[in-house]
Amino acid sequence: MEISELQNNNWLSLARAISLVENDTLQGSELLMKLPFNNHTPVVGITGPPGAGKSSLVNALINELLNQNLKVGILAVDPTSPFNYGSLLGDRVRMANHFNSPNVYIRSLATRGNLGGLSAKIFEITDVMQHAGFDMIIIETVGVGQSEVEIAGLADTTALVLVPEAGDEVQTLKSGIMEIANIFIVNKSDREGADIFVKNLNALVHQRPSSDWQTPILKTIATNGTGIPEFWEAIYAHQKHNNSSEKKFQLLSQKAWQLIQNEKMKVINKKELITDLEQNTNKPGFNLYQYIQNKYLKK
Repeated sequence: MEISELQNNNWLSLARAISLVENDTLQGSELLMKLPFNNHTPVVGITGPPGAGKSSLVNALINELLNQNLKVGILAVDPTSPFNYGSLLGDRVRMANHFNSPNVYIRSLATRGNLGGLSAKIFEITDVMQHAGFDMIIIETVGVGQSEVEIAGLADTTALVLVPEAGDEVQTLKSGIMEIANIFIVNKSDREGADIFVKNLNALVHQRPSSDWQTPILKTIATNGTGIPEFWEAIYAHQKHNNSSEKKFQLLSQKAWQLIQNEKMKVINKKELITDLEQNTNKPGFNLYQYIQNKYLKK
C-alpha cells in the first residue's frame, strides 16, 4: 500500500491501512516504514471515568469542528468483547449522525486486553491517520481510571472529562489522571453541585506545580452544545501554547519509548506463558522472579 492511497478522503484505503497496522501484518509494517515524519496534525485526547459523557462531548465537538470547515478523524477506543475480541462499538452508535459526513472519519478500536485505556496499536494507527489529511485527530479512551495516563504520551492536548457527582472522588483522582489534563471539563454541568465541584477543582489545580499554561476548567452540557465553543477555543489556545520544541520532543520520546516497549514484548506469547507457568509452579523451589529473570531477562 502507498501513502498516496490514504489521502483525498479515501476512507476505504484508510480503513484497510488501519486494519493492516492493527493486525500487525507485514504490509502494515512496510507502510509504517514509508511514513514521513508528521508533527503538524494535532492530536486531542478525551479521557475520564465511565459515564462522564465523553462520547457525547466528542459528538458535540465534531459539530463545532465542522462549523469551522475542518476535517476530523476520530479514534474511539472501546472495551474488548469477551466473545470475539472486537470492540463493542458503543461510541460509534452515539456518533451515528456523523457517519455520512465527508469530513468525518470514525474508527473504533478494541483495547484487546491493554490496561492503559488505549489500543495496543494506537500510536501506529494515529501515525497513519496523520497522513490522511485531517486537520485534527480526536482519541476517546475507554475510561478505565488512573491508568489512562498513557494518553499523555500520545496526545498534544489532553482533556479530562468529569461530572459534578465526582466531587467526593476528586481527592482520589488528584494523584493520577488529574495531573495529565491540559483542560478540565465538567460535563452535565446543569446538575446539582456543579459550581461547588468547579470551585474544588480550581483549588486543586492551584496546588499543582507552577506552569506557564493556566489549565482552564470549563462547564459543558454536551447534549445541547453548551460550553462547546469555549472547549474548542481552549484546545486551540493550548495547541498554540504547546507548539514548543521542548514539549514536542518530550511527547516524541514518550512515543518512541512506548513503541520500543511494545516491540520488545512481541517475543512473549501470553498463551505459552500460561502453559509454561502451569508446568513450573509446582516444581520445588519455584520463584516467580527467578523464573522471569532466567527465561526472559537473562542475556
